[in-house]
Amino acid sequence: MIQLITPSSYGEFSSTLVEMHRLRHRVFKLRMAWDVQVSGDMEVDEFDALHPAYLAQLSDDGRVQGSVRLLPSHGPTMLRDTFPALLDGQPAPSTPLVWESSRFAIDIAPDAPKGDHGITRATYELFAGMVEFGLSRQLTDIVTVTDVRMERILRRASWPLRRIGIPRSIGSTLAVAGYLTVSSEILANLRRAGGLSRPVLWTPVIFAAA
Repeated sequence: MIQLITPSSYGEFSSTLVEMHRLRHRVFKLRMAWDVQVSGDMEVDEFDALHPAYLAQLSDDGRVQGSVRLLPSHGPTMLRDTFPALLDGQPAPSTPLVWESSRFAIDIAPDAPKGDHGITRATYELFAGMVEFGLSRQLTDIVTVTDVRMERILRRASWPLRRIGIPRSIGSTLAVAGYLTVSSEILANLRRAGGLSRPVLWTPVIFAAA
């Protein structure tokens, strides 16, 4: 299950947001050893202050197992303001048709259920949730900064990244920026590969992605 958390519902889902920031701390600070901002056992940065939308992937008993942050590209973004070198001199997207995803994180047991290509079902759910969100907002693409390992996972999941520039070393990570297509065809591919029989987002959103 994917919970969409928008600014108007931050208060209602405050405990979920706290668990999401703790998950990000475990993944990015402890596991991946990224140079990220932390507050106690939570990872929080300046882009969290811009009122993003979040997708939280929840286990059957309600635990946060994964998350991703989504921001419109016409405002401040990580690609434009933090990692402009990954643009290779090209302009950063700035359009209502493109949102930026960042802080994609999954933290589940190694024996968690998997879909095609050895990718966890939770990962497929989060991918599908991103596309469903995009379709509900009439987006054409999601732009993201990721590492080449995630780029390979996206390719195996049949959601290939269209690179903007060449990969570059940022700290301990070989990072790359690119676009992910938002379309009904991509969503169908992800649902099929992940064994997802129905939309993953909450009801007001799924009507646009059914």
